[in-house]
Amino acid sequence: MGTLHLVRHGQASFGADDYDRLSPLGQRQALRLGQFWRERGQSFDAVYSGTLRRHDETLAGIVEGLGSAPAAQRLPGLNEYDSLALIRAVRTEPLERPDTPERYRHHFRLLCDALAQWMAGVVSPAGMPSWDEFSTGVHAVLEDIRHRHAGQQVLLVSSGGPISAAVGAVLGTAPEVTIALNMRIRNSAVTEMSISPKRLMLQTFNTLPHLGGNEHTDWVTHA
Repeated sequence: MGTLHLVRHGQASFGADDYDRLSPLGQRQALRLGQFWRERGQSFDAVYSGTLRRHDETLAGIVEGLGSAPAAQRLPGLNEYDSLALIRAVRTEPLERPDTPERYRHHFRLLCDALAQWMAGVVSPAGMPSWDEFSTGVHAVLEDIRHRHAGQQVLLVSSGGPISAAVGAVLGTAPEVTIALNMRIRNSAVTEMSISPKRLMLQTFNTLPHLGGNEHTDWVTHA
């Protein structure tokens, strides 16, 4: 039986003008994951990723630490939803920069509300697909991997939204549970699914095996 390793990107630049790039810590998280896998003899038969910059930079760090990996298949279906478009769909006032703990919490409260309304079909954020189209795209990638890679080791680098949608599809979770899963996925965290010809099954969720030990305590981030 094979394993699909879903990795959320390393810490990005939350609160900056351009979120879609890894912070220096995010780069170290990705490199450390690759090094961890190399130390344990992990290798991959296939690699998939979204097409966002933070996906590319995360994968580059993992491959540097790992030593080598197959060329990635870059798929727009693994890209994150547009969180700002979602929030603007439920809030018309200008958004404050989330540069304090309270503003940070407020930002994610708005996002959770917007996600719930998007999933229910109440709002249609500008430039975004519907939730059904978004989740169907993620599910199509999973089905393709299941058919192609039973018995193989597969790496997939994406974002919290597609990964939580993938877990939700496998477990059949309600939308509110999918949102809760999304909000808890940590940067560079690994979620594993077993791959068989018949199904994908969840094995682990949101783990950070590469950041164990006191020396990496302050490397655990969520944005």
